[in-house]
Amino acid sequence: MVLSACNTRRVLLLSKEDAIQMEGVVEEISSNAFKVKLTNGMDIRATLAGKLRIHHIRILPGDKVKVEISPYDLTNGRIVYRNK
Repeated sequence: MVLSACNTRRVLLLSKEDAIQMEGVVEEISSNAFKVKLTNGMDIRATLAGKLRIHHIRILPGDKVKVEISPYDLTNGRIVYRNK
């Protein structure tokens, strides 16, 4: 987390490590996006992270996944791990 001052206004800049990690279950699959129901009951839209895409990891409805969510937009996320 970095505080930056531009034109006498303080701006909070968050880094990649500040992402929120949560677990959920995949409900629906469209072409490149997945609908994930989180453990707290929220529904979000998530895409595959780079390593999952490169290694052709298949995600099916009902799979438990770990999702990273940006603190700026809590409705979109990135699937970073599929539980076995």
